[in-house]
Amino acid sequence: MLKAHPAVLRELVGRYLAMEILSREAHTPHRLARRLEDTAYTLCVLTGTRRVEDALREAALRVRGEAAPRELPAPARHSAPHRKRRTTVLAA
Repeated sequence: MLKAHPAVLRELVGRYLAMEILSREAHTPHRLARRLEDTAYTLCVLTGTRRVEDALREAALRVRGEAAPRELPAPARHSAPHRKRRTTVLAA
């Protein structure tokens, strides 16, 4: 499964929370409500969840996990000797 980059999740969560606060006002423009729904949907897709509450929780876990040090895999070593590539020149 592909995982979203923590920076993407962080930005989406921030956008969702800001729009959620704005949407609590008495008159919410339809455009804002639609963007809030779209952002919630995107968070759910990127975290593999079905409810926005679960998506926010999963995104927070993934963003926190970003801070943990990661071990990088050792570079692959090729045991076969390097060979010269043959090039073919085509006559015009």
